[in-house]
Amino acid sequence: MYGKPADMRKGFDGLGAIVSRELLQSPLSGDIFIFLNKRRNRIKLLHWQGDGFALYCKRLERGTYELPRVSTASAGMEISAQQLLLILEGISLLSVKERKRYSHMNA
Repeated sequence: MYGKPADMRKGFDGLGAIVSRELLQSPLSGDIFIFLNKRRNRIKLLHWQGDGFALYCKRLERGTYELPRVSTASAGMEISAQQLLLILEGISLLSVKERKRYSHMNA
């Protein structure tokens, strides 16, 4: 997720350039890159699907998208698929309580 407000006029190439230059990632990685506008009522998701880019857009008629809290002042942050779904559905990330699960990375 891009941590700064994005210009929603940007398309495939403009958003791909942000991914390369500011997030220091490859837009061809297959990851989903998320961009919000300054008012946080518009969202764009950029995704490389192996043979071309897909660009998903959504404009809220009321309300805003929530940004996850981050501890560092970086250009971007990694969020889980579950967090993305909660953001898109308008569910507050602060109100979600995750139950303890095993993780090989934390073992």
